[in-house]
Amino acid sequence: MTVYHCVYNREISAATMWKSTALNSCPIPSGILVIIGGKEDKGIQVDNPETKDQNERLEILKAFVKLTGKDKAVVEVITTASGSGDELFEDYKRAFGELGVPEPGHIHHKLRGDVLQEDLTDRLQNADAFFFTGGDQLLLTSIYGGTSFLTKLKERYIHEKIVIGGTSAGAMAMSTPMIYAGNKSVQQIAGEIKVTMGLEFLKDVCIDTHFIDRSRFVRMAQVIATNPTCIGIGIEEDTGIVITDGVNAEVVGTGVVTVIEGFNLSSSNITDIAENCPVYMEDLKVHLLARGGKYEIPQINPPHK
Repeated sequence: MTVYHCVYNREISAATMWKSTALNSCPIPSGILVIIGGKEDKGIQVDNPETKDQNERLEILKAFVKLTGKDKAVVEVITTASGSGDELFEDYKRAFGELGVPEPGHIHHKLRGDVLQEDLTDRLQNADAFFFTGGDQLLLTSIYGGTSFLTKLKERYIHEKIVIGGTSAGAMAMSTPMIYAGNKSVQQIAGEIKVTMGLEFLKDVCIDTHFIDRSRFVRMAQVIATNPTCIGIGIEEDTGIVITDGVNAEVVGTGVVTVIEGFNLSSSNITDIAENCPVYMEDLKVHLLARGGKYEIPQINPPHK
């Protein structure tokens, strides 16, 4: 299989990987994903004003709005993952307002039963973009998984040029597998990282956020070792990836994106769960990408129903 990593304009060949030559009958998504590592600049405050370029202010959210192609985009902000939805919405309302979004909508559900009863058809159909905020990613999957809300959102993503963004927990929920437990204190112990199905806008991709700031490399590597079909994408704060055509990723923002591949993983002790021992792996492959860097997400699973 051939993977393109265009930061250095080089073709990266993985000779040992197998790629099906059969026709992929799955539709190519018309929508765009903007997946953010958390703490994106909202224009409220600058942590390091002496090093922050004015052009970087609101950079990622500005890109998110611009990708809609609309002068006055209709944006729905989904704060369900957060326990402080109203307060968090006000931050995004202010930021999106500054970027020309006249009146962002606010969607927040505390219980799965609420989304099953509420008719959001018109709002789902009329919005140009949807933005999932941070909080707890397990709230997003447990509340929205299997609902008509999620099905209709995915249908629009596949067939229409809408933009779906997520930050922190909202980003981690975008893909499958999804990490939902296992912090820095236990990430080195085999079997301590807990995963489940995400919202599945991306498959065979694990997203992790706050990646450098919270030292999450080892926990991501554990996920890859459990099934090396999956790749890991770790995104630092105030950094994101824009994904088009379902597979083409480009980095935006001020930090680094780490991509971990395990296709050539030759050895690990990931199955030694009962022994409470540190995890080891051999022959992982890692890419580090920065603003403008590009990566094509490998597609090695033959499509099927």
